[in-house]
Amino acid sequence: MRILITGANGQLGRALCAAAPQGAELLPRSSAQLDVSDLEEVSAIIGQERPAVIVNAAAYTAVDKAEQESSRAQAVNGRGPAHLAQAANTVGARLIHISTDYVFDGTHSRPYQPNDPCHPSGVYGASKRAGEEGVLAVAANALIIRTAWLYGDGHNFVRTMLRLMAERSEIGVVADQIGTPTWSHTLADTIWAAVAKPDLRGIYHWSDAGAASWYDFAVAIQEEALALGLLQRPITIKPIRTEDYPTPARRPAYSVLDKTASWRDFEVAPVHWREALRQMLRCEKQD
Repeated sequence: MRILITGANGQLGRALCAAAPQGAELLPRSSAQLDVSDLEEVSAIIGQERPAVIVNAAAYTAVDKAEQESSRAQAVNGRGPAHLAQAANTVGARLIHISTDYVFDGTHSRPYQPNDPCHPSGVYGASKRAGEEGVLAVAANALIIRTAWLYGDGHNFVRTMLRLMAERSEIGVVADQIGTPTWSHTLADTIWAAVAKPDLRGIYHWSDAGAASWYDFAVAIQEEALALGLLQRPITIKPIRTEDYPTPARRPAYSVLDKTASWRDFEVAPVHWREALRQMLRCEKQD
């Protein structure tokens, strides 16, 4: 099976390439090799390669910068997925598009279900929701997987925390935003499981299991890193409020995703976010 992966140089793209099953003929394209915002380029490459499946891991993910670069965020996150859906239809390919918890405003106090109304509160979330709508309008057989708080091989919260914990004696981390950390490798395994189920379509949610605040996540990172010898000494981690750490973009206060349907239909056993973190840090130590 020929499978084209966009955004192959990103955290998720690299994880997808590393976890590809035997027999898959990968067609990885970095953002430099395939700009999804360019319809002509998308049509030409997909028309030439004629993949059976397209996994769209390309995205503009600079949440705060998106507030000033809305045109670029909309081009990549909003129009790019529709371009892929159009090209997929032309060659008879199936599109699997990756979206985000930021399509919700975070005002719920229970996990968001796939059919809950979307109310993005920033440019990034609005651009990702526009991408979902573009895909659904064009490709009836497309699968959209929303995920959250992704980390892996690249610039991310885990690596930032490890660096700060090695440099400082005290840090403050937001404690009133709740979500679920998700390792790129567990998400990649889930996407490959979805590739093997061609009848799956519509919107699903996937993140690792459980819930945490950014503060909880940081405390766990320090504890696991100390146990593995990645850090030499503990530091003080102080819980702070969102208003104490203002950012250009507003983050959802609560964005835990309901994965019930995914656990059933993907047939992938959930992994608790702390176990996934432990596995990721073991990989960091081996590197």
